[in-house]
Amino acid sequence: MLKQYQVLSIVVPNAERIVQGIKTLEVCSWRPEKLPLKDLVIVENTHFLNNHGDEEMCKVVALIDIESVHPWLAQEIDAACATDWADGYFAWVISNVRPLKQPIEAIAKRKLYRLELNL
Repeated sequence: MLKQYQVLSIVVPNAERIVQGIKTLEVCSWRPEKLPLKDLVIVENTHFLNNHGDEEMCKVVALIDIESVHPWLAQEIDAACATDWADGYFAWVISNVRPLKQPIEAIAKRKLYRLELNL
């Protein structure tokens, strides 16, 4: 049965790192309008989508929850699987990771967007 989900695209290999429990923070330059984000679908794509309207085919890998967002701290580089730290970003705290048994194809877009999916 198709259901509407909020979706966030994450560049390879970081969605897989979330599934494995290695990456516990997603770092973004913006905050979601409201929290918590329950049953947020994460998709893994291969390129950064930097410009308005950028899209790419990808795969749905998991459902997660985002309970809180805070200013990203320098000591959180490892939790974010980042190579360096920069001021002015936000750390989205990832919890309740539920990997899909079979990844399905979808479209990756910028920021939060909605898709109808049969999960």
